[in-house]
Amino acid sequence: MSKIYLVEDDESIRELVLYALQNSGHEAIGFEDAEPFFKVIKQNLPDLILLDIMLPTKDGIHILKELKNSCYCDIPVIMLTAKGSEFDKVKALDLGADDYMVKPFGVMEMLSRVNAVLRRMGVKKEIQEVIKTRDITIYPKKRVVFSNNQECNLTYKEYELLIYLIKNSNIVMTREKIMDAVWGFDYEGESRTVDMHIKTLRQKLGTEGSLIKTVRNVGYTIMTGE
Repeated sequence: MSKIYLVEDDESIRELVLYALQNSGHEAIGFEDAEPFFKVIKQNLPDLILLDIMLPTKDGIHILKELKNSCYCDIPVIMLTAKGSEFDKVKALDLGADDYMVKPFGVMEMLSRVNAVLRRMGVKKEIQEVIKTRDITIYPKKRVVFSNNQECNLTYKEYELLIYLIKNSNIVMTREKIMDAVWGFDYEGESRTVDMHIKTLRQKLGTEGSLIKTVRNVGYTIMTGE
């Protein structure tokens, strides 16, 4: 049984989501705002957080930033919000959200996304101390990346994208596979989202960015020559 925290100020939505989660075998606890949520998370860690953006005192984007810049950074987060523009989605996903749902949403879809994120978290391998590819060095526990001995200031998704490509070095990954692995289950973004992140990742890696190769009409790969 997974423990899920829901931060949602709309009582009717909160009760509906909690009921659906509990009815599906999860332990689910609801909070109407940031303050009670942070009080509880300090004592008991959840397996997943469902987070609304429009909240009374501190919006979900600020809560997400706090989570991803703290000891809670590895807890997966699904955003539940009425904001549905591509800009809002990319902003939340770049900050570390694992999925994004626009209200109104169906209960079955919500449960499918919850279970998909929980499955992905369940199969993650034990974190290595150091990952090194050519002149790129990654310290996963700190989520720090160096290229040519210079620290790279990567966004959450740029980091996940780099890790995914390195774990699949010398293998061409399609845009669809990259979207599924990095952005999550049934993300409805377009391929330009991958292209945009590849472009900025290459720039931030400097000369080592040339390791990321484009395979026309297919996708991308990191060629290490190993």
